[in-house]
Amino acid sequence: MQQQPTQAPQASWHDRPVEEVLQALKTAPAGLSQDEAGARLKSHGPNRLPEGRKRSVLVRFLLQFHNILIYVLLGAAIVTALLDHLIDTAVILAVVIVNAVIGFIQEGKAEKAMDAIRQMLAPRANVLRDGERCSVDGEALVPGDIVLLEAGDKVPADLRLLSAYGMSVQEAILTGESVPVEKRIEAAAADAALGDRAGMAFSGTLVASGQGRGVVVATGAATEIGRISSLLSTVEILTTPLVRQMGVFARWLTVLILLIAALLLAYGYFLGKHEFSEMFMVVVGLSVAAIPEGLPAVLTITLAIGVQSMARRNAIVRRLPAIETIGAVSVICTDKTGTLTRNEMMVASVVTSQHLFGLDGTGYEPKGAIRLDQADVDAREHAVLGELARASALCNDAALRERDGVWAVEGDPMEGALLAFSGKLGTEVRRHQAGWTRTDAIAFDSQHRFMATLCHDHQRHAFVFVKGAPERIVAMCRDQRAAAGGSEPLDAGYWNREADRIAARGQRVLAFAVRAVPPEHTVLEHSDVEGTLTLLGMVGMIDPPRAEAVAAVQECHGAGIRVKMITGDHARTAAAIGAQIGLRDPDSALTGADLDNMNDAALKAAVLDCDVFARTSPEHKLRLVMALQSHGMIVAMTGDGVNDAPALKRADAGIAMGLKGSEAAKEAAELVLADDNFASIVSAVREGRTVYDNIKKVISWTLPTNAGEALSIIVALLFGMTLPVTALQILWINLITAATLGIALAFEPTEENTMRRPPRARDESLIGGELVWHIVLVAVLFLCGVFGIFSYALDKGYSVDLARTMALNTLVAMEIFHLFFIRNIYGTSLTWKAVRGTRVVWATVIAVTAAQFAITYLPPLQAIFATEPIPLADGVLIFGVGVALFALIETEKQIRLAIKRARGALAGAGT
Repeated sequence: MQQQPTQAPQASWHDRPVEEVLQALKTAPAGLSQDEAGARLKSHGPNRLPEGRKRSVLVRFLLQFHNILIYVLLGAAIVTALLDHLIDTAVILAVVIVNAVIGFIQEGKAEKAMDAIRQMLAPRANVLRDGERCSVDGEALVPGDIVLLEAGDKVPADLRLLSAYGMSVQEAILTGESVPVEKRIEAAAADAALGDRAGMAFSGTLVASGQGRGVVVATGAATEIGRISSLLSTVEILTTPLVRQMGVFARWLTVLILLIAALLLAYGYFLGKHEFSEMFMVVVGLSVAAIPEGLPAVLTITLAIGVQSMARRNAIVRRLPAIETIGAVSVICTDKTGTLTRNEMMVASVVTSQHLFGLDGTGYEPKGAIRLDQADVDAREHAVLGELARASALCNDAALRERDGVWAVEGDPMEGALLAFSGKLGTEVRRHQAGWTRTDAIAFDSQHRFMATLCHDHQRHAFVFVKGAPERIVAMCRDQRAAAGGSEPLDAGYWNREADRIAARGQRVLAFAVRAVPPEHTVLEHSDVEGTLTLLGMVGMIDPPRAEAVAAVQECHGAGIRVKMITGDHARTAAAIGAQIGLRDPDSALTGADLDNMNDAALKAAVLDCDVFARTSPEHKLRLVMALQSHGMIVAMTGDGVNDAPALKRADAGIAMGLKGSEAAKEAAELVLADDNFASIVSAVREGRTVYDNIKKVISWTLPTNAGEALSIIVALLFGMTLPVTALQILWINLITAATLGIALAFEPTEENTMRRPPRARDESLIGGELVWHIVLVAVLFLCGVFGIFSYALDKGYSVDLARTMALNTLVAMEIFHLFFIRNIYGTSLTWKAVRGTRVVWATVIAVTAAQFAITYLPPLQAIFATEPIPLADGVLIFGVGVALFALIETEKQIRLAIKRARGALAGAGT
């Protein structure tokens, strides 16, 4: 085993030649072995920054009491203790502590969720191990690893560069310099400033252009960014504008409640001539009844659950306000490759000088059938197919690997498809590649649009293999391969027609050509391939649509969300895929050139009707986002490249690709798709709507029930009536219901019609006219129910304590039935599914019911809360009051929804 190197101080690497650095790190340009890398990982530890200092458990718990709502309750507890109402003090403190415990637990879960998300977003690195390129977790990097970098990558560790081709790095995170720094491999001066160390690439910086490779010299805390990691490791606070808005609302509500309480205290003491201690306890009961002290905690729990649910559906939330935004999107602008499609290119067609073959298969698996005129054929019967297979394998930089029965490509997906194609034709790709040595190559470039390799075998054969755009390759050929072997004159018209025919099916066409050269030929020049080649044939490749993406597009249309495909691919290919996935108007595609010829006004008009944009650049994406937003739409935009960052930032919900996306795109986005799948975007929209609905349900349940409890006390005081429930009993209700029934709504599943209603408006208020009406209606019904039962009990000659016990249980029963009502705010609650509820709902209902039986029938609790046993018949009556409440508010909801549907139908008929 090699000697373990130590990570020397950063200053010792930038001023040393490359050879000296490699020697000091006991490594080589081909990289470490897997065994050596594993040993060094144990020695140096994972390549991650140390976590920032987190608040202690005690401090986190104490901070749960830092809330104006809690201060009011603590003040009430102190005064009740001074008045010697110790039982009341104990119950108030119980309410406060239960609320704090809930907040403490959920904050811990939220931090764990955010930690897990940070792990899911950990960058991967391309390295050389055992001389082969492979992808590893960034945390697995060790000193001595050889890392490959290209534009868009985040540098995963501190590197001493070994090669740099047109490479520049954005180092603003370390130096504050906004202009990318050009990189080279020469050593710098020993005293060079950080920004002048051109031979270094530092962890956390972004490769802006070019490509290169470097050797890892420092990982984790030993990196430059590790020295300032304490500034970067703060825990994201689980809050959103909505939660902050509700916090402000709660503060103003508290002020209003305290003002009303003070006025009632003065009224009862000075005008009603009640004892001060008695009136104060009544006011305490009013305050506790009206203050929604558990609301902030429940809202935050709802958001935390939403974050975790989205993560389970491969949509990782990087910025929490996106949970609210994603649920309101009205248009999704999505990439094609890998998002709507499988990102598994497959050769579907093969053209030779006489035939058009079809191929079957699954993904990159090198197995499949070759067909000619719908009949299976043997590739060995057509010699030209063998030549195409050899050219596909040798003019190729990718590798196919099988993991757990699944074939995956390392490198370009199109080249992976060509390797699978070679395998389907019976070629043993690895043996073929091992038997031929590549002595030179011309890399693919967008200007010359081809790739060429010069290969020699051990029998002194030498060939130049070329692949590229069909029109370019045809122009480079002087003849074509005949069906029987040998050469024949080139029929350029035939090849151009066949290329157009395949392209019309949405397939990407590549042409292959070959040239035999003398074995002494070891250097490949452009002049060697211009006008000297023999055309072998063409292949048509397609990236098939994801089946789940087709269903997801249909679901978006049902939800009133437009889907627009923005791709750099050709218009015909984009239109073909658009038609296959079910876009509404796939045929009228606009290209980047069309967009360049439009001014902003023309683009604003065109963007509504067109759903396919082809041959676009990142700059076009930004214009499209702005054009859609000018119509008041809420736009979600996907992106994966460095240049997509402006569009992702401008979009209401920027969505980066987790697998193929650059680190720059991920940092600019609010959401990251762990699987790059369009269906995951739609799942995120559904989950965002569900979270918003559940927050609305929590508020719609909490505020009316609190208002109903408070109104019962206010009416009793103002009209000089006996209180239907005592302050202590009100405290009990809040203790057992706010901590259980309210939280149950945070776990509500998605309603059936969630993705069948249009997106909500950008400026829609959470507490609108409908909710205000619902608060008033339910508060009045609660008042009627409580006083109705209370008066009924007194009329039957029951004691005041029994009457209050019945009123107390009536309040809880109505809250439970109100919970079942509020679970379906957009549809009927009168279904078996709605009644069946969820496990969380029934667990909380059973817990609350058990608690009510305990306070009603257990002597120790009867003594504390002044309750008496309720006769069975009266218990049935209390249950009936709950049913009546449910029936009334459900009937009102159905009438309201019917009116809304009728208005919608009239509006639709009018248009």
